[in-house]
Order: sequence, then C-alpha cells, then structure tokens
Amino acid sequence: MTVFGTEYRNWIDRQIAAEQNPRRRERLEAGLGHGSAEFLRLIWLPVFKNFEDLYAEFEVRDLNGGYRYIDLAYRPGGAKGAIEIQGYGPHARDLDVRRFKDLCWRHSLLALDDWTLLPIAYPSIVEESERCRQLVLAFAGKFAAAASEPSLSWLEAEMLRFARVTLGPFTAVHLAEHLRISSQHARRLLHAAVENGRLVVASGEKRYRTYRLPDWK
Repeated sequence: MTVFGTEYRNWIDRQIAAEQNPRRRERLEAGLGHGSAEFLRLIWLPVFKNFEDLYAEFEVRDLNGGYRYIDLAYRPGGAKGAIEIQGYGPHARDLDVRRFKDLCWRHSLLALDDWTLLPIAYPSIVEESERCRQLVLAFAGKFAAAASEPSLSWLEAEMLRFARVTLGPFTAVHLAEHLRISSQHARRLLHAAVENGRLVVASGEKRYRTYRLPDWK
C-alpha cells in the first residue's frame, strides 16, 4: 500500500471507530467519492503531511432542520472550515435548475452557520494541482492566524505553525518550499520573526542558517 493509502485508511478508520452517529458512520464506511480522495492525495497530504483536524462527511443541521454533509470539514480549535469538491458532471455540465438551487441553498445555509466555505472544482485538482495547494495553504492559514494573533498575515501564521510541527531547526529553503514562495521572501519573514521574538536562530551568526521556536514556545 502507498504512503497515501496507509494514511488515508488509518484516518478513515479512526473516524469510523470514534463515530456514534449511524448516519455519518454509514457514509464513512461507504467510502469517499473519487473527487474527495483525489483532493486528499494530490492536494492536502502533499501540503500538510497529515490529516490532522480534517473530518470527512461531517454532519451539520441546516436551518430547515435537515441534515447535510460537508465533504471535508477543517476544524482546528473548533474552527469551521468547509471544503466542498465540485465534480464537473453533477455540478456543472448536467446541473438542472432544481440541483442548482439546492447547491446555492447549501452554500448559503453553511455561510449563515458561520462556516468558511472553500469550493474546489475537480478539474482544478487534476489540472491545476499547484494552484490548489496554494489555495488550501491560504485557507488553513486563515484559521492559524485567527488562533494565534489577529495581527499576523496568513503567511506569518503558517510559518509559526510550520515551526511547531517541524522536528528540529529548519532553513529558509524548507520554509520557502512549504509556503511556495521565494527563498528571499522566506528569509524576510524569518528575519522579522527573529526580530520580534517569535523565532530564534538555531545556527549561524553573521549569516543565519537555521531557525526554531524559542524554548518557551
């Protein structure tokens, strides 16, 4: 089994084992749709390396008293991030009036319940993978910024999150690859973080080489 296959199976199995709601458990046991699985394989896992704080087929009650299921709910610290994979056939080419209206209602009801919605077209997952990775990185960064300091940009917040989950010191090149920005831009972010005390230099004196969180972090 591939690395993705192992991570994916363990992630789904953990959710099934923990779920007491028979409706959601049945949906999880049936497996995710092809679009959701490809999003996880091509976009999410390459960026974040794990499925932490991510929930499949997440059940919510809408304002009409019914049940709806979010393809992938991202809930760090109880946040409400909803990722919806839009298949080309059912959501575009073959979309009739009834289904189009229901899709609009779905998105509206999620927004009224304070969910931050991120719809992603399946063709973009396959044809614009790098662009989608940048998109989900920015999406996750919104919640990281809210959970840390309101004054931080999403790049700064994601930099600190990266520092927290990285085992040991890291270089500007590593950060640049993670954030998908230039090494020069990464160095500017890192130098600013050192100046304000959010990070410290792990090695290098005149020319900083590696960085890490302060001991008190």
